[in-house]
Amino acid sequence: MRLPRDLSGRDLALALRRFDYEITRESGSHLRLTTGRGGRHHVTIPDHASLRVGTLSSILSEVASHLGIDREDLATTLFSR
Repeated sequence: MRLPRDLSGRDLALALRRFDYEITRESGSHLRLTTGRGGRHHVTIPDHASLRVGTLSSILSEVASHLGIDREDLATTLFSR
């Protein structure tokens, strides 16, 4: 699946709520999300109007690794309409 090119950090945080991630801290231009699913896990994402594709890919890889699923499956779940 092709990753979205116009996704903001806030939109990604909202999409990750599907996997029980919640914003637990905001510091400057970054958001820290935490989940308890599969053990406690934290991920920091930039709160920018548009995330770079490499940044988004890295975040998705980290989340998919924690959840034990394929990154492509995660992207499809989050971004398919």
